[in-house]
Amino acid sequence: MKIEIWWTGKTFQDFTQKGYTEFMGRIRKFTAIDIVEFPETKGISQPAQQKSAEADKILAKLKNDDFLVLLDEKGKTFNSVEFADFIEKKATHSTKKMVFLIGGAYGFDERLYERANDKLSLSRMTFSHQLIRLIFMEQLYRAYTIIHHFPYHNE
Repeated sequence: MKIEIWWTGKTFQDFTQKGYTEFMGRIRKFTAIDIVEFPETKGISQPAQQKSAEADKILAKLKNDDFLVLLDEKGKTFNSVEFADFIEKKATHSTKKMVFLIGGAYGFDERLYERANDKLSLSRMTFSHQLIRLIFMEQLYRAYTIIHHFPYHNE
């Protein structure tokens, strides 16, 4: 199964970019993974219009058989072992590509909620979009170490 992590806007914090680049290399030992970075839409001041413009770009790139997971505060919450189980089940049930989408500053357009196959919450706390990229990458790496019985996860 291929994993893609999609987000809007460039990463401008060096430490987050270095961190998720490190985790990308680690995750690639287990599965194919890529990041898709959508450029920010300029000149739009209304949140609804911003979300719609972002959704247009995302929906144009999604394929019908892509399994889309929104990283959303209202999504399911898992501990690390449960998240690993979620990933493993998708891989064994012939999911070709799983797309994890980190929303923009205003969240997701309703069309993305309708298209999504699942929603996942990393925490009830609020994190910057820059930092959540790194947090998610670490949790994805942790999931693969759990699946493969590596000692990274201490439980």
